[in-house]
Amino acid sequence: MQREKERQPIHNYQKKDRVYLCIDLKSFYASVECAERGLDPFTTNLVVADPERTDKTICLAVTPAMKALGVPNRCRVFEIPKNIDYIMAPPRMRLYIDYSAEIYSVYLEFLAKEDIYPYSIDEMFMDVTDYLSMYGMSAVELGRSMMRAVYERTGITSSCGVGTNLYLTKIALDITAKHSPDRIGYLDEEIYRRTLWDHTPLTDFWRIGKGTQRRLNRLGIYTMREIAGTDEDILYREFGIDAELLIDHAWGREPVTLADIQNYRPKETSITSGQVLPRDYDYREGEIILTEMCELLTLELVDIAMYTDHISLHVGYSRSAGVPSLHVSEKLPVYTCAVRTLREALLTLYHKNVKKNAPIRRVSIGFGHLTDTAAEQYNFFIDPAEEERDRKLSQVTVSLRKRFGKNAVLKGTNLDAAGTTIERNAQIGGHRSGD
Repeated sequence: MQREKERQPIHNYQKKDRVYLCIDLKSFYASVECAERGLDPFTTNLVVADPERTDKTICLAVTPAMKALGVPNRCRVFEIPKNIDYIMAPPRMRLYIDYSAEIYSVYLEFLAKEDIYPYSIDEMFMDVTDYLSMYGMSAVELGRSMMRAVYERTGITSSCGVGTNLYLTKIALDITAKHSPDRIGYLDEEIYRRTLWDHTPLTDFWRIGKGTQRRLNRLGIYTMREIAGTDEDILYREFGIDAELLIDHAWGREPVTLADIQNYRPKETSITSGQVLPRDYDYREGEIILTEMCELLTLELVDIAMYTDHISLHVGYSRSAGVPSLHVSEKLPVYTCAVRTLREALLTLYHKNVKKNAPIRRVSIGFGHLTDTAAEQYNFFIDPAEEERDRKLSQVTVSLRKRFGKNAVLKGTNLDAAGTTIERNAQIGGHRSGD
């Protein structure tokens, strides 16, 4: 097998006659924990969850052995039957990222990076069309070779979907591979219609959630065959433009290629930050959280050398409050990356809109309309020198954090009992990094 530096992308993309793989690492986090302990995830009862949180915390993963006992993935700890003995492994996100990177390097021994699309930390789409003749293999054989190489390198078991478009590849992985002894499923449009048109429930299919299923059921639709046979006008009245996706997928069609995804560039970009709070926070504590989140997101903005002129705030109240969540946004008069300006704007939104007597459980903020060319757009209400001082101070902070760690530079508010910055700086994706 050739290494990544020798592998050249093969770009002869056409809309038709493509062949894709989607490889998924089974119960990834739990399998990594088993691999680190020399255990077999198919015979070991293990869940990945933080023991320092309450029993309402969500299990990030459970082993196939636990699933075989009826324990669903991403259940809450208290939902695990009391008669099951199991190992609780604290999350180690840094370790999982390292494993994922190692597995990605295995894929690069087979394919060029341009032909691989990471769908998540444990799932990759690959266009293998033009590699099959080079390797003298079918797509199924190539998928099997890659799965074997991953297992030999890391001890992680995987499943593989093979299809003639990206949608069929995902369905082959999610539905067909589960019932195959070698954990590989294959679908083309004809096989899809013959074997899965009457499959239920509809939520097994990619992009159909419980809400969509309920709306389809109200129309008397329970299968993909019935979607395909329904008057399109009815579907468009119910789902709007989303009906197009439903109709295409009902027939097993998907016009988007992996190359289309790789080449896509959004017209606008944004960055966001959000967290679920460990308990109900009052109005003052909410201000502290908002200030912390603004300062951290501003550092990210400075680090990527971007400016914003649009802020958004989402506040989710505790269920005990009995009030709907709040979402507000505002366009700023100028583009900026100054923490002082952004903090004051977000606090103004907070003071104007957040209920003072309703306990807060979730907070999210966002900076939108990002640009790297918003140089020096000031108005009479902003001091250019102050903005520049802010930006340079943030640049120094970013540099220190990269060199000495995220907690190298802290503010007094971070030490408040309501503050979460110190803890969150030691997390990846809201979970323990394991460092």
